[in-house]
Amino acid sequence: QVQFVESGGGSVQPGGSLTLSCIIPGNRLNNLFVKFEVGWHRQAPGKERELVATVNEDGKTYYGDSVKGRFTISGDNAKNTVALQMNNLQPEDTAVYYCTIGGRRWGTTRDVDYWGQGTQVTVSS
Repeated sequence: QVQFVESGGGSVQPGGSLTLSCIIPGNRLNNLFVKFEVGWHRQAPGKERELVATVNEDGKTYYGDSVKGRFTISGDNAKNTVALQMNNLQPEDTAVYYCTIGGRRWGTTRDVDYWGQGTQVTVSS
């Protein structure tokens, strides 16, 4: 099992900024996974889960279309940390944000994914 320590959620006015942080305690991700993508998903009330941003074992980043140009993800595989800088937040960004990791664990043949508990982000005036 993988554990997560998420922080940084809160309330902000439109146009404001927040930074989400996630620490994955324990063994280094490269020692657990052959390949992986760590990052953030979100879910707003009444909506499906949405990929926000991820970074893989090689440092390659991916962003959902709705956050491109506004959010920046950064990861430190040596420290098992990932952060999401969110700028120009809008009401439609209101959601529970989950730190996630998905990939192939060493010695296995199927991809798996793990989700944190989530942290609330609310954008309103």
